[in-house]
Amino acid sequence: MSAADTTTPAKLPPPRPAPPPDVVVGPRGQRTSGGTALPWALLAPCLLVLALVMGYPLIRLVTLAFQKFGQSQLWGFQPPESVGLANFTGVLGDGEFWAVVVRTIVFAAGSVIFTMVAGMLIALLLQRVSGWVKTLVNIVLVASWGMPVIVATTVFKWLFDSDYGVFNALLSKLPGVDMVGHNWFADGPQGLAVIMLLVVWGAVPFVAITLGAGLTQVPRELEEAARLDGAGSWGVFRHVTLPVLKPIVVMLTTLSVIWDMGVFPQVFVMRGGHPEAEFQLLTTYSYDRAFVVNDYGQGSAIALLTVLLLLGVVAVYMRQMLKIGEVE
Repeated sequence: MSAADTTTPAKLPPPRPAPPPDVVVGPRGQRTSGGTALPWALLAPCLLVLALVMGYPLIRLVTLAFQKFGQSQLWGFQPPESVGLANFTGVLGDGEFWAVVVRTIVFAAGSVIFTMVAGMLIALLLQRVSGWVKTLVNIVLVASWGMPVIVATTVFKWLFDSDYGVFNALLSKLPGVDMVGHNWFADGPQGLAVIMLLVVWGAVPFVAITLGAGLTQVPRELEEAARLDGAGSWGVFRHVTLPVLKPIVVMLTTLSVIWDMGVFPQVFVMRGGHPEAEFQLLTTYSYDRAFVVNDYGQGSAIALLTVLLLLGVVAVYMRQMLKIGEVE
């Protein structure tokens, strides 16, 4: 008889029954019910607030876009009149509207490009400075980011003032340059360039701080390996750093497009509450049609078309994020 025949086989414990589908096993064996419903229950208050705050204005906007609603309807002298798609056909058939659309797209594209480039450069530079310099720059970035838009706009109006502007005085000190008394808002392109600079100045801190946080997640081993393979600074950034930062870059670019397409107070305050035709963007154009011309129907139609345009940007963003998720 062998030793294997005389050995008593070990008894295995019976298998534990699987928990029911609606029961979640905790880290210490504790069971909690409603695993699927719990996240929705926690999100319910936030979703309710969003529905109350954004739901009614959006429904009202869509309703007004299909109505004839002017001053008589506003004061209750006449009831609102349904006009179908007349507001949209009137807006889409207006050449001024398409000029405003092109101007808004060019303005937003320029603002986003300069914001992302400046933010990336600042984030990269902050990785190569000492600790106290990095802290000081971050404090300055947060302070400029937290400055109210109205205050920042007022400061920029003073900087670019034709009579007392600091910017003109500094440029005039250059050899052969005479900018004394130069009016930056005499024409649209120069004035919009100043407003674009204001928008970029306010948006760069958020982009730089976010990208700086993303750069801490780039593996140093990969950068060192790329340098050993002969890659320069641009090659390391293009083939190592940028792919790691791609999800953050896509997110920041999309948010910047949405924010810069919706620029309103910078233009409105910079032009004293009455933007000229060459300064009109979609937001100010919709405001003028609604509250200056008192055509709330067409103003709502312009605002709704702007929302649809931004939804297209969000759709592109979601598609890019899904592609990134599939690659990862």
